[in-house]
Amino acid sequence: MGCKSNQFESFIIEENLVNNGLEKTDRIENSDIYILNSCTVTHKSDNEALYLLRNAKHKNPNCITILTGCLAQIEKEKLLEEDFIDYVIGNDEKLHIFNYINSNNKCHASDIMELSKFNKTVLIDTTKTRASLKIQDGCDNRCSYCIIPFARGKSRSADIDFICNQINNFSIHGFKEVVLTGIHIGQWGKDIDKNLLDLLKEIELRTSIERYRLGSLNPLEINDEMLEFLKTSKKFCPHFHLSLQSACDKTLKSMNRFYTVESYINLIEKINNTFELPFLGSDIITGFAGETDEDFEITRKNLEKSGLSQIHTFPYSIRKGTIGAESTKQVDDKVKENRATIIKEISKKKLYEFIKKNIGHELEILIEKHPDKHSGYLKGITRNYLTVITDSKNIELTNSIQKIKIIEYKNNKIYGKII
Repeated sequence: MGCKSNQFESFIIEENLVNNGLEKTDRIENSDIYILNSCTVTHKSDNEALYLLRNAKHKNPNCITILTGCLAQIEKEKLLEEDFIDYVIGNDEKLHIFNYINSNNKCHASDIMELSKFNKTVLIDTTKTRASLKIQDGCDNRCSYCIIPFARGKSRSADIDFICNQINNFSIHGFKEVVLTGIHIGQWGKDIDKNLLDLLKEIELRTSIERYRLGSLNPLEINDEMLEFLKTSKKFCPHFHLSLQSACDKTLKSMNRFYTVESYINLIEKINNTFELPFLGSDIITGFAGETDEDFEITRKNLEKSGLSQIHTFPYSIRKGTIGAESTKQVDDKVKENRATIIKEISKKKLYEFIKKNIGHELEILIEKHPDKHSGYLKGITRNYLTVITDSKNIELTNSIQKIKIIEYKNNKIYGKII
């Protein structure tokens, strides 16, 4: 469940078990062990995790159920009160989960806040077209809506040599692109007297990968020096995901976010002017504690006039242990949902407008290993994060970088011609 870091770590868990002689099965009924790598970013994700575990135990009462991930880290022993959970494994322990199976101790979740070193892990999954590399873990921010720092601990960075060596290893295995992931990659280097720009410069100089892509960034972590460097980069994909959370200054302040709407609207404009057709995604929370109708209207208007390409939005979820949870000014759930629906409609319009801008342009595309399942034609990802269906079924082009001209957009799909 959850973020790209969790997805990456789930593959590491699988690899750990397979290397220790276990076999993966697609059916719960055939399993001896059922593992859920959970997310706790919202109350809904907590409920979903518990539902999945309960359902697994119902389908196969004899299987060992293991809950790991962020929900496990936050709740720990308390979760063992549920009769459908056999083991609770913390975020640091989960990468070596085989060591804890059949242990007499049912809870293995150390104090995550005590961790000071990055746990170096790498996954080479040759079934994928693009590689993922986790370069950072944890978060030092204390946003008033977010429980994740308490589930992931302090910000911890992989060192530059490890990152560059692993990227080059991906190249040796045939990968053309790597996605740099983490819990808060903009804080990379904070604990080792470096910053993200230092790393990006080294990736440019020391690696043979053809493309790399960045995970989510706080707008305060993008400055003019970084943009000027990325503009000249031959490897960087002009795809930004900005962790904005609101487009109202009052709400941002109550969220403990230290930037203004004006500052990031200007940043969005600067990014759009610096790169040709950059993709600009974002996160927005609706109905945070104290958000009035007037506050939301400010957010709506600011998002509509912004140069964003897409907006990922979700209703605020109260997280026990955060400042936001203590507020007496909670917003009604239906109001939160209605506001989220409005932002989703804005996002649809933004994405449509962005795709239209790309029609007629020649872009570079990385052909994926799996063709479009409906048509059989090859598809791929452009540098600016568009999935395009090509006019070719030539499997020899798989995992290659091609020039493509965007032809049309119909039935929610983008079509292009390889040139």
